[in-house]
Amino acid sequence: MTLNTVALELVPPNVERGPEQTIEEAHKVVRFAAETGLQGKIRHILMPGMIAEEDDRPIEMKPKLDVLDFWQAIRPELPGMAGLCTQVTSFSDEAGLRSRLHQLTTAGIEGVVFVGVPRTMADGEGSGVPPTDALAMFREDVSNRGAILIPTRADELGRFRFKCERGATFALTQLLYSDAIVSFLTEFAKHSDARPEILLSFGFVPTVENRVGLINWLIQDPGNPAVAAEQAFVKTLSDSEPEQRRKLMLDLYKRVIDGVADLGFPLSIHLEATYGVSAAAFRTFAQMLDYWSPGPS
Repeated sequence: MTLNTVALELVPPNVERGPEQTIEEAHKVVRFAAETGLQGKIRHILMPGMIAEEDDRPIEMKPKLDVLDFWQAIRPELPGMAGLCTQVTSFSDEAGLRSRLHQLTTAGIEGVVFVGVPRTMADGEGSGVPPTDALAMFREDVSNRGAILIPTRADELGRFRFKCERGATFALTQLLYSDAIVSFLTEFAKHSDARPEILLSFGFVPTVENRVGLINWLIQDPGNPAVAAEQAFVKTLSDSEPEQRRKLMLDLYKRVIDGVADLGFPLSIHLEATYGVSAAAFRTFAQMLDYWSPGPS
């Protein structure tokens, strides 16, 4: 079963901001979707389970509303939309994770991306279940089991092949600010028969990125020239006027879609407004989805 969807990311708000912020974000999604012609096209809300990361994060990480509580609050405000989420596995034991996954799926969350430790820790660290083990362990608990895919990361072909062998049914890409995913999936298809669904991730870059640098921080990989080129593109986007910014993102979207469309992977789209949903972000997303959008299941 494929998701075959457009998923919009909504980050649970800081606990200190209260329930009003939660409902306000849902209402913005409905309003902007109606204003830009996206009503009915966004079929999932993707909610990341946030954990503390490096101290140099440009925006301080404060305690967030739990994904499950967030989803239960916004679900009535978003008719026709189902949920997806990321779930950190590396700090929970098998019994705790199984209970959590049951709660999530019972609440209408249709897919879970298993995530490991933050960048400050090495793969395999953490007292709980590694994401690759979770993919195999919870095959009967979660129909749509996701893995993170970073096409610019060293040794990612081997990592991704292993995740597919362990039971990943779909992959959530890191935010794409180049067409590196095209060559990655082309190469992967030559050496593996696995064809998991790919959620291609595209993020709106507002002018405020110039001052804050959150997107630059999120995609960083020091010493990796492919990522340095993506960071340069993010800066170009944030420096551009709105019309040019939309054109640049649409051009990238077209290159990616055209490059991966015939490789045999089911495709979905994940859209992110890293600094919060806005009319400008939705206008950009609408132009992208006018070019290509997953069809109804």
